[in-house]
Amino acid sequence: MSKKRITVLLAEDHTVVREGFRRLLRLEDDFEVVGEAEDGRQAVDMVKKLRPAVVVMDIAMPRLNGLEATRQILRAVPSTRILILTAHSDDAYVKNATESGAVGFLLKQASARVLSEGIREVNKGNVFLGPFIAKLLPDTERKSLDRGGRPKPRKAGLTSREMEVFQLIAEGKANKQIAAELSIGMKTVERHREHLIEKLNLHGTAGLTRHAISAGIVESSVQLTIV
Repeated sequence: MSKKRITVLLAEDHTVVREGFRRLLRLEDDFEVVGEAEDGRQAVDMVKKLRPAVVVMDIAMPRLNGLEATRQILRAVPSTRILILTAHSDDAYVKNATESGAVGFLLKQASARVLSEGIREVNKGNVFLGPFIAKLLPDTERKSLDRGGRPKPRKAGLTSREMEVFQLIAEGKANKQIAAELSIGMKTVERHREHLIEKLNLHGTAGLTRHAISAGIVESSVQLTIV
C-alpha cells in the first residue's frame, strides 16, 4: 500500500515563486499540491473546497492578506495547518504571524530542504520555526510554541470585514470599487472607513496605507492615493 501523501495548497501572488514551490514539492514523493491561490480570498475559498492538510501561505497578497486569510481558514477548517512564509525578517512581522494561529513560520530565503521539513512537521501537529524566525521571538513565546500544539489566535482589534475593507483601501480602491468587491453598500464602506480611522487612530487614506505597509498587509510598492 502506498504511503498517504500530504496534501498542500500554495497561496502566493507571484506566479514565478508559486511555480518554483510547486516544482520543488513535486520532487518529493510524500507531497501532493492540490491547489494554488493567487490571493488570500481565493485561498480561503479553495481551502473550504479542497480541505488540504497544509497551506503554504504568503503574508502580503492582494484582496486579502495572508494573516487574515489564515484566521478565516482556521475558523472554517480548523484541521488545516498553516505554514507562513515571509520575505520580512523584523520582529513586528514575526509577532503578527505568530498571533494569526499559524503553526509554521519561515523566511522565503529558506532552502527547499527546510521548506519540506516544515511542511512535514506541521502536518504531524508540531510547531515549526525556521532558524532565523526562532531567534526573533522572545524566549517565553518561543518556549511556549516549542511545546507543540496550535498557537491560539489572538483576537484582532479589527473585524474580518474591517480587515478586508482596510486592505482594499490601502490598495488604492475607491469606495465604489470596495462596495462592488465585497458586495456591500457604499454607506457600509464609508462606515467601515470611519471606524478604521477611529480604531487605528490614523488620519485619512494615506495614514491607513502607511499603516498597512508597516504591518505587512500590503507590499511597500503600493502607491499612496488620497481619496
